Amino acid sequence: MKIAVLGLALALAVYAAFPLAEARAWGWLAVLVVATALIFAVYLSKRAIPAKYLVPGVLFLLAFQVVPVLYTVATAFTNYGDGHRGSQQDAVRAIESASVQQVPGSVEYALSVALDDGGLKFLLVSPDGKAYVGDGTGLRALERADVSGGRVVAADGYQLLGLGEATQRNDEILAFTVPTAGGAIRASGLTRAYTGQATRFYDAGCDCITDRASGKRWVADEETGSFVAADGEHLAQGWKVNVGLANFTRVLTDSRIAGPFLKTLVWNLAFAVGSVLVTFALGLACALALNAKMRGRSWYRVLLVLPYAMPSFAMLLVWRDLFNQDFGLINRITGLHVDWFGSPWTARAAVILVQLWLGYPYMFLVATGALQAIPREMQEAASIDGATTVQRFRRVTLPLLLVALTPLLISSFAFNFNNFNAIYLTTDGAPFAAGNSSIGATDLLITYTYRLAFGGSGAQLGFAAAISVYIFAIVALISVAGFRRSRKQEEVYS
Repeated sequence: MKIAVLGLALALAVYAAFPLAEARAWGWLAVLVVATALIFAVYLSKRAIPAKYLVPGVLFLLAFQVVPVLYTVATAFTNYGDGHRGSQQDAVRAIESASVQQVPGSVEYALSVALDDGGLKFLLVSPDGKAYVGDGTGLRALERADVSGGRVVAADGYQLLGLGEATQRNDEILAFTVPTAGGAIRASGLTRAYTGQATRFYDAGCDCITDRASGKRWVADEETGSFVAADGEHLAQGWKVNVGLANFTRVLTDSRIAGPFLKTLVWNLAFAVGSVLVTFALGLACALALNAKMRGRSWYRVLLVLPYAMPSFAMLLVWRDLFNQDFGLINRITGLHVDWFGSPWTARAAVILVQLWLGYPYMFLVATGALQAIPREMQEAASIDGATTVQRFRRVTLPLLLVALTPLLISSFAFNFNNFNAIYLTTDGAPFAAGNSSIGATDLLITYTYRLAFGGSGAQLGFAAAISVYIFAIVALISVAGFRRSRKQEEVYS
């Protein structure tokens, strides 16, 4: 079994090595070689017994935790996002291709659209009957292609799109370009393509883009990763550069962002703390009620944990409909006509209520387990000393519960601080202020970051990564303070 597992590990390493070598990712290739060598050294040795248990966990920790965190931090120091994803050469190629226009005498091709492992491809037939394949790297001859009626109808290794499939991807096809010397090949419809000339070209002498018709120039700015004209106009296509602390300082100094960010942070803290407190209070109350012996106690416990057993994403969508102003069950039962998601405070109350329903079963389970672990002798001793039920709970039960449950409460706080689904599936951040659709009254920092990274106005991945670092730092500081408090409690009650 060991030999079979090591053989599988080696096969996966070899499979991963080829694309890394093809992409010239020598650093990651070296990491792959070292990791594979470490696995073989550990599991073929008869001595390294502890390492046999530690190595898998460490490798998975590095791969799925440390590397993503480091990559996010590195991205936060760049302008990475829409229009700034590649190198300057990529930007120049995109600008020239986007400015291609058909001119008199342009060569026209019969077009067939196809797919392969690399994505979209143009299969072209020139007027002299030769077949070509074009992609983002250029044009090359197409071998082993069946040409009928002046068009490619089949080609080895390519899946041709039918007219219906091509129509569904019409925008992508019309935006697709195949670079050529001095221009590019673009589609004019779904069955024809032409070789056009770029109206804007790159001049290496001035490191700028020049418009052929007007003579206007956009000079490369290495600080912003953009081509900028004398009048301040930026071309939409730029390249990825290091911007230092600009993304971090922007959160604090840009008035359009700092105010909403701080308001969102305050609500985010209130949401996380409120969710933990209300779910813990209700869960503990249910656990205390069912801690005493009673008939049918097991059935009551099963009923109380049902919300925890249901898929949360489905329940969040159900709750969203329950709060609907016009046909929601809550308004119908209560006879109200409240626009729950139309006002900031009612929307916030709604999401807290949803969290209460979804979260109390977990607190009920952990509180039940902790209550059963408290020795009955302590309760009996307190009763003999004359303590009332309330005093026994405040002075004995609750402190001992908090010693056991504080780490769980901290983890619950961290989870709710980044509870993306609770907001995205219930309110989607609504309600939004007039004229500002980027951040809503119920948005958490995580949903705000998601909207920045993948919103319709264009992805700002570097800026979103900076906010993610802030979120990480805030949760880490609060968690450290909570764990220190937990240790003090353990020292007092141990």
